[in-house]
Amino acid sequence: MTPAPQPAMILVRPQMGENIGGAARAMWNFGLDRMRIVAPRDGWPNQKAVAMASGAGRLLDEAQLHDDLDGAIADCNYIFATTARARGLTKPVMTPERAMAHARALIAEGKKVGVLFGPERAGLENEDVARANAIISVPVNPQFASLNLAQCVLLTAYEWRRQTEDAIPEVMEMAKTEFAEAHEVTKLAEHYEQRLDEAGFFFPEAKAENMKTNLRNLWSRMPLTRADVQVFHGMMRQMVRWKERG
Repeated sequence: MTPAPQPAMILVRPQMGENIGGAARAMWNFGLDRMRIVAPRDGWPNQKAVAMASGAGRLLDEAQLHDDLDGAIADCNYIFATTARARGLTKPVMTPERAMAHARALIAEGKKVGVLFGPERAGLENEDVARANAIISVPVNPQFASLNLAQCVLLTAYEWRRQTEDAIPEVMEMAKTEFAEAHEVTKLAEHYEQRLDEAGFFFPEAKAENMKTNLRNLWSRMPLTRADVQVFHGMMRQMVRWKERG
């Protein structure tokens, strides 16, 4: 197991080996490898789970197997239960994002956190949810609220990853180009102004300067790359050539 502190993903009475394997894969996609399995219907180990894990088989090898939920959560200080329906129980209800932010804070304090995921057919029983400190609920379509087990694990694992310091920030991938410099954008603006002026675009004359200012403002709002600038130059040149040939 990786040394990074993290919540335990606890699959309660899972029914299909394929879903256990899919959950393992989803966990490992986001750097989680603490899986606990409670009373799997088809026994353990399960070859269908191994096949579906597709590279995350180590999680299955290292997974803790428990006969009942009490054993699986015995060492946890705080427990979340995932459910898509109201339970008639007085508990905090959080989105996966809020829940994993709270989990991170708890783990930073040295607490052990577990997240319960119910069986595929009907989810967690009220008896299971009653053991949790809080509920995780995803804002899904109320007419079709049931999530696949692996999907639910994936959503939770993704939100955990987003809360960690090593999460990948939003970046701009540059495809063999660089952002255009101001003088390049200025040249582009001048090119368009010249050609549009020749075409009689800036009319009436009283509004011409304001129209040019708006056009320059448009260029400055666009995060243009050097490749973009060349494309716009080329478009205008081609339109002028076409007009001259016509």
